[in-house]
Amino acid sequence: MSRWTNIIEDLLSRVSDIGNTILVNSNTDSEKLCLSQKCLALLSNVGEATGLARSRDILEDYKKLDKSEQLAFFQQVYTDFGVDEALLRKTVNEWLLHPKKIEARQIHSLSEPRSQELIRRLNLAYGGTASLVKMREDLLQHTKEDPSLLALDKDFQHLFTSWFNNGFLRLERINWSTPATILEKVIAYEAVHEIQGWDELRLRVAANDRRLYAFFHPSLSDEPLIFVEVALTNDMPDQISSILAGDRESLDPHFATTAVFYSISNCQTGLRGISFGNFLIKQVVEELKRELPNLKRFVTMSPVPGLRRWIDSKPTLNKNMQSLVNELTPLTSKPDNAFIEKNHHSLYQLVSYYLLEAKNKKGGPFDPVSKFHLGNGARLEQINLWADNSKRGFSGSWGIMVNYEYDLNSIEINHEHFLREGIISTSPTIKRLNKNS
Repeated sequence: MSRWTNIIEDLLSRVSDIGNTILVNSNTDSEKLCLSQKCLALLSNVGEATGLARSRDILEDYKKLDKSEQLAFFQQVYTDFGVDEALLRKTVNEWLLHPKKIEARQIHSLSEPRSQELIRRLNLAYGGTASLVKMREDLLQHTKEDPSLLALDKDFQHLFTSWFNNGFLRLERINWSTPATILEKVIAYEAVHEIQGWDELRLRVAANDRRLYAFFHPSLSDEPLIFVEVALTNDMPDQISSILAGDRESLDPHFATTAVFYSISNCQTGLRGISFGNFLIKQVVEELKRELPNLKRFVTMSPVPGLRRWIDSKPTLNKNMQSLVNELTPLTSKPDNAFIEKNHHSLYQLVSYYLLEAKNKKGGPFDPVSKFHLGNGARLEQINLWADNSKRGFSGSWGIMVNYEYDLNSIEINHEHFLREGIISTSPTIKRLNKNS
C-alpha cells in the first residue's frame, strides 16, 4: 500500500469520525433508524462528513446481517431505490411535446435507478470498495433465490466496470519476496492447478523459469483481482506434468523461446463478469518481451472444462462419435493403452468438433476457456489428449487440454474476426480433424 493511500484513508477515517459525532448529537440519531432508513437518509444527506459517517454505519450494519436478513435488505433496496417511473414518464412526455426545452440527457439521468447513487455513496466510506465487492458476492448468491435481484446486480456490475477498468489496475509480479499475506491468497485462490502448500508455491514463483503476475486495485491493495502463472520453456507443452513437476530441470530464462500461460485464476467472486483477463495477458506479454526479448512464442496450456458438460447435454453426434462417447462416459481414470490406441484419432475428432462447432445459448463457443482466449485474439493451435490426469482434469474433460497461441502479428485480426463474424482462428491440423469428423 502506498504512503499516499495511507494518508488518504486516514483522512477519510477522521472525517467519518467527525461526521459520526455530528450524527450522534443531532436529532436524527443514526442508531434509531433501520438499515433501509439509513440508506434513505444517506441519499438525502448533503454534508460530506455526515455522509461518510452514514456510509460507514450502513456497511457495518450490513456485515451483521444473516442470510435471510441480507435477502430482505436486497429486496428492499431493489423495491425502494429504483427509477422514479412517474417523474420519468412525465419528463419523456414533455420532451416528446417540447424537445427543444428538455434535453435528452435529463431523461438519461432520470432513468438511472437510485440504487446506483446509493452504491456510489457507500463507496466513499473507508474500506467502502472492498465492502461493496463482498456485498455483491452475497447478492449473487441471493439472485438464485430471487431472480428479480439480477436487475440490482446490474447496478453493481455497471459501476464496477468503471471503477475496475484497466486504467486503475496495477500489474505486479509475485515472487518469493512478496508479503506472505498475498502469497497465502495465491494458494487459496488458485483455481486451475491446486497448490499444495508453500513448497509447491515456491516452485511457481521462485524458480528462474517461472513467473506469476497479478492485477491489483488501489482500493484493494492487498487483494489480487486475477493472476496468471507462466512457464518459460523451449517448446509448446503437451502435458501439464512437464510444467508442474517438482523434479523438472530448470531452464535459464534467457535461453527460453516460449512463454506458456498455464493457469489464470479470478480471485474475487464479487467481481464476476468484470473483464480483467484480456488486459492481463496482453500486459504480461509486453512485460515478458521487455525482460526477455529471446521469447518468440506465447502459448497457453488450457483446460477444456465444458467438454463433459456438453456431452451430458446429449448433443447430436454422428455414429462414430456417439460410440466413442458411450465408451468414454464411464471412465474415471486414464484408460489402458489398447483403448488409447483404438480411439485416439476419434477422440481428436470429437474434441475438434466440440471446440469449433459446439455453441452456447448466445451462439458463442460452448467452452468458456475457449471463448475467453479466442475473444482475446488467440489461435486454437493444438489438442493434447490425456494431458492432465489429475482428478480435477479428468472429471472435467477426460484429461484433455488445449494450446492456444497468441501470435502477436495476428491477435487484433483474430479478435475482430471472432467478435464480428464468429470466425475461429485455428491451426490447419485441427481444421482437417473437424472437416473429417
